[in-house]
Amino acid sequence: MIFPAEKLTAAVQNPKLQTAIYDSTGRLMEKRRVAIAPDSIDDFQAYRTQAHRIKQHTIENLDYYLEQFERNVSANGGKVVWARDADEAVAFVRQICKEKGVQRIVKSKSMTTEEIELNHELEHDKIDIVETDLGEYILQLANEKPYHIVAPALHKTRYDVADIFTEKLGEAREEVIEKQTMIARRRLREKFVTAELGITGGNFLIADSGAVTIIENEGNARLSSSAPRVQIAVAGIEKLIPRAQDLATFLRVLGRSATGQPLTVYTSFLSGPRRENEIDGPEEFYVLLIDNGRTKVIADPAKRQSLYCIRCGACLNHCPVYRKIGGHNYPWVYSGPIGAILSPQFHGVATDPWLPYASSLCGACAEVCPVKIQIPKILLELRHEVTEAKRVVGDGRLEKLAFQLYSFVMTRPGLYNFIEGLAPRFFPGQSDGKWLNKVPGVMSIPPVAGWLSQRDLPPPPEKSFRELWRERSGGRA
Repeated sequence: MIFPAEKLTAAVQNPKLQTAIYDSTGRLMEKRRVAIAPDSIDDFQAYRTQAHRIKQHTIENLDYYLEQFERNVSANGGKVVWARDADEAVAFVRQICKEKGVQRIVKSKSMTTEEIELNHELEHDKIDIVETDLGEYILQLANEKPYHIVAPALHKTRYDVADIFTEKLGEAREEVIEKQTMIARRRLREKFVTAELGITGGNFLIADSGAVTIIENEGNARLSSSAPRVQIAVAGIEKLIPRAQDLATFLRVLGRSATGQPLTVYTSFLSGPRRENEIDGPEEFYVLLIDNGRTKVIADPAKRQSLYCIRCGACLNHCPVYRKIGGHNYPWVYSGPIGAILSPQFHGVATDPWLPYASSLCGACAEVCPVKIQIPKILLELRHEVTEAKRVVGDGRLEKLAFQLYSFVMTRPGLYNFIEGLAPRFFPGQSDGKWLNKVPGVMSIPPVAGWLSQRDLPPPPEKSFRELWRERSGGRA
């Protein structure tokens, strides 16, 4: 993918979009600040450290915990299905739909199913697959991908939603948020009671009990997992944690980091199909565990901590780059800082080489990450890989030459002073502040042209600092 300069410029220059992003992320930032204050929780930083250690231990021993999880799911009456990639994952869901005669699926919010484009694939089979999270439902109607990990429709105003409901559902225009919610609820209730298959994600997979933990605020995931007769929980293999008691640590940091809540409204534990003495729940229960590039990330000790992510979205809310360009300018389903490190590792740095550079390296993402992922450090590792890839194919030769020339000049004060004195004569200041991109031949150098597409250097002043200093100091250099 080529650097999306036009899309980025359009996003930055859209005042309506900028207001929506800043208002929404600003509220989430403030709620988090209040939720982690000492009067709300004792030593939040200690819980972050503990969460980091648990994830580190789990990822480093993932084979053991995956096998333990599978044994316990089977003991509970469920079945674990392994998928190496998106194709295998989609093929399994297709197989279930064919065997069970599924015509309608209700689905709760899941970034992993977005990752494998499950909706898009099943719609080819004429299956009615319905997103039941309110934000995801709105975006499904609008035919858009999520804008944010936690708040997928963050960029939509209530007026946008009114337009969508009128156009796609034939509803009378309604701009009151509470009434819009009731419209969605009425539409979705009928879907819940008629769906043959329910698909959910899985926030945490507990190895010692074989339970899938789902954390949500709307209750739609609970309905998706209990009303249909068949249920599939879809999760990446990195979602494991060792013990049920470890979950308490993550519940303390996830809600506070994501939405500023001490605890999300619904925390559900799915541990198999319905038992004889239970009145609801599925007759068949599957856990679809997906690799899809994760083992490749695990193999790299310098960057495997990327898989500690618990999808809270805090790094997006605090990222100055995300807050300007928004979620749809990132090339894959994961946006913001976490997307900037996950996408290159899953797809290779050559696919979108600009992505690791979509960061100011301010460190805000690492400061707020509830599991202490060192995102800036990983970005630097990826930037190094991009540079090495360019060197191998020869794309970086001109860039290397430019830096060698820069180094040659900057380490020779006399030569620097001579060039500094010539600059105002050859490159007089321009009234519009643009001058370097008008220098003959400069725009023919790809690295320089790319840099100048978004910026320019200030025009050379008429007098250098040294010249001004001599005048003020009576000729002394």
